[in-house]
Amino acid sequence: MSRPSLPPPSAAGGANVPADARSDGPAGAEAVGARPAGAEAGGAHHVDTGPAAVEAGGAQSVGTSRAAESAVEAHLATTEAVGADPGLADDAGADPGLAETAGAHPAGGAPPSVPAPPATGAPHGYGAVFRVREFRAVFVAHLMSLLGVVVCEISLTVLIYRLTGSPLLSALTFALGFLPYLVGGTLLAGVADKYPARRVLVLCDLVCAGCAAAMVLPVTPVAVLLALRCAIAAVSPVFNGTRTATLADILGDGDLFVLGRSLLRIVSQSAVLTGFGLGGLLLAVVPPRGALAVTCCTFLGSALLLRFGTKRRPARDSDSGALLRSSLTGARQVFADRRLRVLMLLFWVPPMFSVAPEVLATPYADATGIGPAGLGLLMCALPAGTIAGELYAGSALRPGTRARIALPLAAVSLLPLAAFALTPGLALALLVLVVAGATNAYTLGVDRWFIEAVPDELRGRAMTLMTAGLMTIQGVGMALAGLAAEFYAVSTVVTGAGVIGTVCCLLLVAEARRTEGRDGADRHMTCR
Repeated sequence: MSRPSLPPPSAAGGANVPADARSDGPAGAEAVGARPAGAEAGGAHHVDTGPAAVEAGGAQSVGTSRAAESAVEAHLATTEAVGADPGLADDAGADPGLAETAGAHPAGGAPPSVPAPPATGAPHGYGAVFRVREFRAVFVAHLMSLLGVVVCEISLTVLIYRLTGSPLLSALTFALGFLPYLVGGTLLAGVADKYPARRVLVLCDLVCAGCAAAMVLPVTPVAVLLALRCAIAAVSPVFNGTRTATLADILGDGDLFVLGRSLLRIVSQSAVLTGFGLGGLLLAVVPPRGALAVTCCTFLGSALLLRFGTKRRPARDSDSGALLRSSLTGARQVFADRRLRVLMLLFWVPPMFSVAPEVLATPYADATGIGPAGLGLLMCALPAGTIAGELYAGSALRPGTRARIALPLAAVSLLPLAAFALTPGLALALLVLVVAGATNAYTLGVDRWFIEAVPDELRGRAMTLMTAGLMTIQGVGMALAGLAAEFYAVSTVVTGAGVIGTVCCLLLVAEARRTEGRDGADRHMTCR
């Protein structure tokens, strides 16, 4: 990660804080102490007093030289202690990923430039992210576009059912929200890197707004309504991937990026809890086509925020080749990289198994006699645990701590589901699902490693593939869980998902540890 050079430490404060750390600059989020310019490579340091001082041979010159050497030795002892003990780096509010690199300088060159510590009293956690003006625009735009997607799904489902009276076509409206993700995320991923990010984001919102506007027209037939739904779903992975890559441009690829991405995930999880309820209330006031008109407005509002609330940045990839070739080449490059591949799978595999208790909540409630109210709680428990876990990890834990617990949490993230072997009642089932959701806090650590491992010119395509793959593999998990429940008891299926999923996660964690040798910062983060 490229870091700004700093002027020498001031006599008063010991380090200079970059100006952009005061407001919307990400540099203030990561820090290690500034080093003296005289430090050299390999741990061997000396003070060159110059030929004049040597020839003079006076006591004053010798005393000055010895005092300078003593000062340098004292500074080196402090720096080596911080570099050797990751806990000291965390306690100081430093970026733990930099602690190892702080121990040596390039041979014969100047010390590597590192960001200064944040100013005293600077906000930590999620508060620091909201200080960045561009992120605030992206965050509000995310809220608006997410509202548009949720309202569109509900309104279109109701509209198609009223027009056709077919439960199959009504259910197909939801399925079409998943199926085009794989196509759009694979074949259109190159858009995220070939064109300026702001232009891509605004255009995606405008496409969605246009599709929603066409849905509002009374003359639009059902087949066209379904095709328009497919178009919105195909655009979504490109939009989400480009936005995630843009977060790294806005917040840097350090801890602020991790927290910003976490906030967007929390909002998406919250939509599971509240979005459909709000959509239902809206439909109680306006007809489905009127709700679709609201959807059109939310997409337009998101486009305006992104257009005027974010900076224009050049495209990441200057390749002028065909879009399809760029997309497929990017996918091959991502999956050919052993480190990127295992980190991508750590995002995909746990959700594939964790959807089992959600998709089978209705038959489980029926089998155990929990009732409709209990069913609603079961549906909310997993996302509620996810939100609580991410909020705690993002606000209460330091970056080094989050990184150290990432792989252990990923390894056991599905293990709580094994408790369904006991066919738990409502109280125990809720506890199990909340705990399983809370373990998703491992994603904060994996997010950091992934964004640091992806080359800049590949970042948009990698994020688009991640989004598309995540949605697709969750759909596969839902289908497999439903198929298994045709032959086995629901409690057995959920237990099997927990056990098989845990085995898969343990294999992925082992592979992730083996690939840490490629990156010293990652070894430091996991204390190996």
